[in-house]
Amino acid sequence: MAASPPGLDLAATPGPRGPLIPRQEPGPAAKGGQNRLLALDGLRLVAALMVCLYHYAGRGGTVSASWHGSPSHLFPTLSKAAVYGNFGVELFFVISGFVICMSSWGRTLGDFFRSRVARLYPAYWVALVLVTGASLAMPYVVHAVRLDEFLVNLTMLQQPMGAKRVLGVCWTLWVELRFYVLFALLVVRRGVTYRRVVLFACVWTLAAVLCHSTDNALLHQVIMPEYAPFFIGGLALYLIHRFGSDLLSWGIVAMSWLLAQREATVGLWGHHPHRDPYVVILIVTVAFAAVAAVALGWTRWASWRWLVTAGALTYPFYLVHEHLGWFVIRVLHRGLGLAPWPTLGLTVLSMLGLAWLIHRFVEKPFGPRLKRALKPVRMPVS
Repeated sequence: MAASPPGLDLAATPGPRGPLIPRQEPGPAAKGGQNRLLALDGLRLVAALMVCLYHYAGRGGTVSASWHGSPSHLFPTLSKAAVYGNFGVELFFVISGFVICMSSWGRTLGDFFRSRVARLYPAYWVALVLVTGASLAMPYVVHAVRLDEFLVNLTMLQQPMGAKRVLGVCWTLWVELRFYVLFALLVVRRGVTYRRVVLFACVWTLAAVLCHSTDNALLHQVIMPEYAPFFIGGLALYLIHRFGSDLLSWGIVAMSWLLAQREATVGLWGHHPHRDPYVVILIVTVAFAAVAAVALGWTRWASWRWLVTAGALTYPFYLVHEHLGWFVIRVLHRGLGLAPWPTLGLTVLSMLGLAWLIHRFVEKPFGPRLKRALKPVRMPVS
């Protein structure tokens, strides 16, 4: 049986609908230890593929130039679904709340910092080099990256600096980084417990709601009212996974879903002429429900080992697929005259192959080395 986290009173407090705080019996995650949740790996790849289809077949702009025509004309049926693909980001954020709460349990602030840096930066730097090189080789696809733009993008802080984003998708990394900092300073620093996660979730929810009443740009950057409900929902779903169902945790999930569907239909993405708000609400609901199914242990049957690979490919695939995919589309479709559907399939497969190479030859060898290198050096006592 897994040990109870420090600072958590597991005494059951009965209520009209059962205990309102975690029971003496551990939840599904605690029984037999923290096993890898393979279904989450599959969900992460699904979210990445949703975003990929949006970039290839659900929007105009640069991708239209690569196809030499509107994707809505080339893929009249697919494009109607692909226009919703960018909502895969919302699924990412719910999963991120779940995973960050899980992976930070029992870790120090230093451990948390080192794990995040080692996880995010190696693949990101390689993707940055690849996209910059491609932009210099084929500047008619995307703007050729200047040296100052490349250098500031190495920090992953280009967005608050007002600099051009070399990787279009990296705006989500800036959102993730802010979530990590908030959670690290307010929860991980003191030690992750049930009570502290609940308090953090409740306070952040209230702050996000009140943030809509002010025009303070700095406050909006810190509180992130348009994204907070997704992360908070994921945090509460992990508590349910670890400790079992209770009214308080499900109440946080329900509140997060109610706020998230509003942000998704109005505040987050705004009005879009080709999107149905009812479909948007359905997508948000499915995102929460999918992670809830994992939290409740309903996806234990999804134990295929290839899901581990799917999860490993998700991050590098997400980084490289947009801009490099446009280059591949231009070469295959406009350069070699390949038909749209084979071009689309080969582009997705080539990006997955590139993601595997980055994972195998960059993330696996250099991530652990970077993590070890970040450990503080113990100075000898004189």
